[in-house]
Amino acid sequence: MTRRYSVAAAFALLILAVAVGRPNAGNAEAPLQVSAGFSQPKLQRVGDYIRNEIATGKIPGAVVLIQQHGHPVYFENFGVRSVESMLPMTADTIFRLYSMSKPITSVAAMMLVDDGKLGLDDAVAKYIPAFAGAKVSVEKRGEDGKSELVLEPLNRPITIEDLLRHTSGLTYGFYGDSAVRKLYANSDLFEGDFDNAQFVERIAKLPLAEQPGTLWDYGHSTDVLGRVIEVVSGQSLFAFEKQRLLDPLGMTETVFYVADAAKRPRIAEPMPDDRFVSPVAGIRDPMTPRAWESGGAGMVGTIGDYARFLQMLLNGGTFEGRRYIKAETIALMTSDHIGPETKIARGQFYFPGANSGFGLGFAVRTSTPPNVAWPTGEYRWDGVAGTFFFVDPNDDMFTICMMQSPSQRGRIQTELKALIYEALKD
Repeated sequence: MTRRYSVAAAFALLILAVAVGRPNAGNAEAPLQVSAGFSQPKLQRVGDYIRNEIATGKIPGAVVLIQQHGHPVYFENFGVRSVESMLPMTADTIFRLYSMSKPITSVAAMMLVDDGKLGLDDAVAKYIPAFAGAKVSVEKRGEDGKSELVLEPLNRPITIEDLLRHTSGLTYGFYGDSAVRKLYANSDLFEGDFDNAQFVERIAKLPLAEQPGTLWDYGHSTDVLGRVIEVVSGQSLFAFEKQRLLDPLGMTETVFYVADAAKRPRIAEPMPDDRFVSPVAGIRDPMTPRAWESGGAGMVGTIGDYARFLQMLLNGGTFEGRRYIKAETIALMTSDHIGPETKIARGQFYFPGANSGFGLGFAVRTSTPPNVAWPTGEYRWDGVAGTFFFVDPNDDMFTICMMQSPSQRGRIQTELKALIYEALKD
């Protein structure tokens, strides 16, 4: 018997005893409502599926919210936060968001675009001069047959739009094995207690993986965007987001690290054999104070906080009577910016998938996959630790699943989404 299954057996009885909570998520005082849009018997299969994932030792627990027409129609807590603590999963559990930080940073940047203080066509070097001397690294074979990196000048500057749509040439070093990615992985990017200003000075010294605007390449673009926000606003990234977005929305648990040690028991953890051996994208323990506010991967938060953010987007930029961002700006962000007309390539690591383009901070579904009813116009993203969301404007709904399981996230996301759309009536 594997460790995973022995752990599952150890806490199976506790899981069965855990009460299912249905607190408010994204709408003040909103009770759980029966939706005419869903088959309730089929919707219960969502819970059956998650409970089976827990009972078979694949994940410790999860929180799932489906919200339609501004009200939660399905909201359940499953299992435990951690197999070490055995504390039940609750709606106030804190999760590592990783790349679900990116949509928040992207919206914050577009608020500055709405303000007229930032332009999508602006060169990044306008705000971060260190990028004025950026070079592109090209891997070539020398006369001795060995591969070497040759630096070439940029064909055009990196723009703010490039940062938002991941076409800047800035990459990550924790996946892939190209020579450029190895440079990123073996650099001093994450040494010491650095802030956003120091981070961009460091990364600007590294070569780009490709010419700007030529390839969708997932990497540190949103981290650099976070520094741009700081330069334009005159505030730290978190201070700007708190003032303009997080505090007004009521996202009081969404932070870059958990400062209060008393909250540690609320932090969800993956299974003991499903954890990152080393930090991913430079992010370490969510309890460790740090100066760096990684707009691309650094935030933690709760499902209720993120639900308020998504409801604001689904509402066209308003929430509880306050406008945060223009409706036309959201439409721009959730439309495809890397379509065939752009001639932007999609390489081996094109994470949005074959049926999706990419907007300004979100994957955007552009065609329906075979044998499923997933709608075009849906926008979504996820985090490497297991959290994910998708927003479906056509059906006026969104779903968030909060869990911590790096190895199971892709499979569960696909299978859970299929169950939800099977339950959605025509």
